[in-house]
Amino acid sequence: MENKDSKKLENKVMSEIKSGKVRLRSKYLFLAEKLGLESAFILSVILSVLFFNLVLFYLKSTGNLEYLGFGTSGIAAFLESFPYLLVIGFIFFLFLAGYLMMKADFSYKKPFKYFAVSLVATVMLAGIVLAYTDVSEKIEQQAFSDGLSGVVLKPFLNRAVGLHRNGISGKIFEISDDYIVMEIPSGLQKVDLKNLKFEEKLKLEKNQFIIAIGERKEDIFIAGRIRIVNETDMPMIGRGIRRGQKSGCNDLCQINNGFIIENKEMKKCMDECFELNEYRRRCFDSCATK
Repeated sequence: MENKDSKKLENKVMSEIKSGKVRLRSKYLFLAEKLGLESAFILSVILSVLFFNLVLFYLKSTGNLEYLGFGTSGIAAFLESFPYLLVIGFIFFLFLAGYLMMKADFSYKKPFKYFAVSLVATVMLAGIVLAYTDVSEKIEQQAFSDGLSGVVLKPFLNRAVGLHRNGISGKIFEISDDYIVMEIPSGLQKVDLKNLKFEEKLKLEKNQFIIAIGERKEDIFIAGRIRIVNETDMPMIGRGIRRGQKSGCNDLCQINNGFIIENKEMKKCMDECFELNEYRRRCFDSCATK
């Protein structure tokens, strides 16, 4: 009976092969496919670890979390500077690793959910361990360098050093009665202090690192609240400022360079520009030519 059943099965398989419904595959092709899946799985795990590490690095070194210290008023600034691309990259490669793990039959002996939980825990633990190394800082250096690495990596970190509408962080460059000039990674930025309380202004000193929430209008940032922080609370901002100093100033810096301190006539002219409700940029340009 068993011989008859096995003979029927053999005949059925042979007929399927002859009809073309079943195709024979070389064992080398099978091994190559398996090796490719396993390599892709390992690569996706490594990339998910790196992206998770970069998310932690970003939140720790940019002052992004400091905005939440302002309470509900700081949520808009927090969301505006949040590293969405890094989080998307982490989630994408984590899901890709899970998909490849199923395709590669790593989890055929036990339910997939156990392996999924283990995968997430392993990636997050490895990312946390990696945070205690200088890998992220080296990636940051490459991201803001010239060349292909800068083109590829910069979009993931550039949100930290760009201009935002609801928040600003940097170093005090110059102080006046109703405004300060801040050094930020993109140059010098004028910050209006008229909405601040008098006692808050008294705490401000040159070369302090601060973080502020408020509203950007044209080229001016109008501060609503300010907190004094240490450079260690946002080291990426400090490194961005030093990179800007080495590479030269942008348009804002050309308008506001050291003449704010040295040229009293220009300083008076710029003070008058702050009183204008519009066309401030044109006014600042005219001051720079004096």
